[in-house]
Amino acid sequence: MRVAVVSGAGSGIGAAVCAALAADGTAVGCLDVDPEAAARTAGSLPDAIALAGDVTDVAVVEAAVDATVERWGRVDVAVACAGIEVHGLGHELDLEVFRRIHDVNVTGSLHLARSCARVMQAQGEGGRIVLIGSINSQVALAGQAAYASSKGAVLMLGRALAVDWAPEGITVNVVGPGVTDTPMSAASLADPARSQRLLDRIPMGRAAQPSEIAAAVAFLASPAASYVTGAYLPVDGGWLAHG
Repeated sequence: MRVAVVSGAGSGIGAAVCAALAADGTAVGCLDVDPEAAARTAGSLPDAIALAGDVTDVAVVEAAVDATVERWGRVDVAVACAGIEVHGLGHELDLEVFRRIHDVNVTGSLHLARSCARVMQAQGEGGRIVLIGSINSQVALAGQAAYASSKGAVLMLGRALAVDWAPEGITVNVVGPGVTDTPMSAASLADPARSQRLLDRIPMGRAAQPSEIAAAVAFLASPAASYVTGAYLPVDGGWLAHG
């Protein structure tokens, strides 16, 4: 049996990733800052536990990973889905907001990756780590100084960790979702003008469903992706190809 820890598991892409991994027979530790959300996701899966905590607190993340090991005896997969987005022009953005976005999106990803890699290294059987970047890992729109810079950092973090851990058979890859119908995107998609501007840039003409992002994650987390590491996989309906 394979075992995964997924952060940001309470909703959106994180919840969809948990469901996709569970469908492949993976047991899942569902970590979210909202305990009730984590419990809802875990309760919907055949073999899962709810783990509550803020990914910016390394002790909390390590405790969540330890609880997963205590439950199933191992960790094979880590998926860092926890993330936040706040729009604001560079000269207007509150610096505390900037720091919080980077702390959750970048440092939180590192905390989960390192904590799970520690277990994978002890097991000596390799492992799979997937970080959730964004199309904004490579492109930016107005008002994205904090979010785009954080997702750019996630991309390079994933590549650097992939190089560090490749000799031990631990792969690290980054998935780059485009516009996705999640709670985090709800406000943008509910604004007719902003929604139309976004959809006009997508060759497929629609937002992704969380399950479509999760399918890409599930592949990178699977044994089939044993020779894929340091990769960036956009799942964006053609946004980046369109330029």
